[in-house]
Amino acid sequence: MQKNTISVVLPAKNEAAAIGSVVRGIAATIPEAQVIVVNDGSDDDTAALAQAAGAQVVTHAYSKGNGAAIKSGARAALGEVIVFMDADGQHDPADIHRLLEQLAAGHDMAVGARQKGSQASVGRGLANGLYNRLASWMTGHRVEDLTSGFRAVRAARFREFLYLLPNGFSYPTTSTMAFLRAGYSVAYVPIHASRRIGRSHIRLLRDGARFLLIIFKIGTLFSPLKIFAPIAVVMFMLASGWYGWTWWHDGRFTNMSVLLYSGGVMVFLMGLISEQITALMYKDSK
Repeated sequence: MQKNTISVVLPAKNEAAAIGSVVRGIAATIPEAQVIVVNDGSDDDTAALAQAAGAQVVTHAYSKGNGAAIKSGARAALGEVIVFMDADGQHDPADIHRLLEQLAAGHDMAVGARQKGSQASVGRGLANGLYNRLASWMTGHRVEDLTSGFRAVRAARFREFLYLLPNGFSYPTTSTMAFLRAGYSVAYVPIHASRRIGRSHIRLLRDGARFLLIIFKIGTLFSPLKIFAPIAVVMFMLASGWYGWTWWHDGRFTNMSVLLYSGGVMVFLMGLISEQITALMYKDSK
């Protein structure tokens, strides 16, 4: 893959402690790459240090969020391939080549999958494991690291989903599931993520709950029947159980059973209709 077709995007908010060394590390690894630092409303010297290190700086007048920074970087990128990295020193620029090898092999996205020992805490590691299992079930594909911010993508493919990306920290979740639902190929490369330099902007409880909501939101958007069908089955089981109980004790069919059966049918039909609407979203306009 030609190196001059690569853009590296780093969303950064108050990353003065690490940004200079990260940019220099990328430049040493891929000298011809376009390096873009999106300064998301920092109140320290992030922008000045990034520019001094040789990066192109895109500045938000105020903090819009990690996802918004990703979108700004993707719009400014000139390369046919975009590599997204964290600006806090967690990701090794030497691993960029391993991601690019997967794109050269024909994949549309390559994700750096963090291995054991790379998580910031035991709780976050367990939470990420849960997210990966839920996403794998919803998409029907094995998802090894749903929330990794280190990934390489084909720029044209990624820009198809810019309108779906949230402005918060869950852009990796949305982009991964969007690629899988669209039938694009996603590969995983095992990496080791170092401890970040500086203070983390992620809060486990707040952003963990947000990640779960995003998973279910994307699930209903891209695989509605995976959400609606189990609910319909549970309602049918409850209706049948209640019907059996009331018939055994009272010898009658109650209104509650009627409501549960009817609700189960309606939920299933809603899922079926949603599935058809979702398919229309991916109709090739070309």
